Amino acid sequence: MSRVFKSPARYVQGRGVTAELGAHAETLGDSALLLADGVVLGLVEDEVTTSLEAQGVEVSTVTFGGECSTAEIDRVAGIAEERGVDIVVAAGGGKALDAAKAVRAERGGAMVSMPTIASTDAPTSALSVVYSEHGEFEEYLFHDDHPDLVLVDTAVVAAAPTRLFRGGVADALATWFEAAATSNSDGDNVVGGKPTRAGTHLAKLCYETLREHAVSAVEAVERDAVTESVEAVTEANTLLSGLGFESGGLAAAHSIHNGLTQLEATHGATHGEKVNVGTISQLVLEGRDDAFVEEIIEFSLDVGLPVTLAEVGLDDPTREQLDVVAEAACADEETIHNEPFAVEPAMVRDAILTADGLGERVRAER
Repeated sequence: MSRVFKSPARYVQGRGVTAELGAHAETLGDSALLLADGVVLGLVEDEVTTSLEAQGVEVSTVTFGGECSTAEIDRVAGIAEERGVDIVVAAGGGKALDAAKAVRAERGGAMVSMPTIASTDAPTSALSVVYSEHGEFEEYLFHDDHPDLVLVDTAVVAAAPTRLFRGGVADALATWFEAAATSNSDGDNVVGGKPTRAGTHLAKLCYETLREHAVSAVEAVERDAVTESVEAVTEANTLLSGLGFESGGLAAAHSIHNGLTQLEATHGATHGEKVNVGTISQLVLEGRDDAFVEEIIEFSLDVGLPVTLAEVGLDDPTREQLDVVAEAACADEETIHNEPFAVEPAMVRDAILTADGLGERVRAER
């Protein structure tokens, strides 16, 4: 199989760039549908509308229902078809952006990704993660096309809840470990080929950027401040992680996240928070040395990320619950099989249990 690297057509990041949207999107079409939840519409609707209309692009809006489900994708696609829009502009978190990508895949046209939080690597990808109406992971939708434009206003990102920014650090932290596993196993990446050196090295740069800047960036975001570290980590959470996971590959951490979503008790935890438990579990599963696993747990605690099951809603889980997680994580289509060894559910369950114990011990010793 050939090596494949794919990416969005354009990435724009900086303080106040929402006002530049029209200048970057004017060649994409004459009419746009802005998809965002009620809170995000309150934050960006006026500026997005003003910027696009200044370039001659007509704008209408639709309120996102909150879950990237099949029903929501079909609903929004119907509205887009009825209004005959050329561009779907999605603003908000990963689920709104994923829904818009799926809408564009159904009906064509252009898609603009405008994350208002740096909480996942969804904004740059050609992937939609589909959940049930109740929040359980159902499937990945792999699209032919990436967003035509990704626009990230770091002033908006810094003003969002810090918990979401931390979650983005967690999601991005997994990128290098998963890409390295995929490279070591000569597994498949997410864009339909073997990993490129570029994809793998971008994943490593993502990790290095987080280790150098994440603690300072979180402190800045706590104060709604935009610093060079915030710019660096926003790029890592969004662009480097997005390119790294797609063209580098996914492995155990995200599969364990998907398994955790099967338990309703975890639904209050963010995507990144569950991924962080998956990352530590992946390191245990791979037999990484104790000092390194503890180093990653210490870094997670410095950033303010969960390192135990209790922190993602599973206080004293039963063996049966963890078996549900492990079985789902090891489903045939899951990326855990990019690990460079055969993985079975019992191994995953025991890795999760051990990672939980290590997290509890390191936290208690601080």
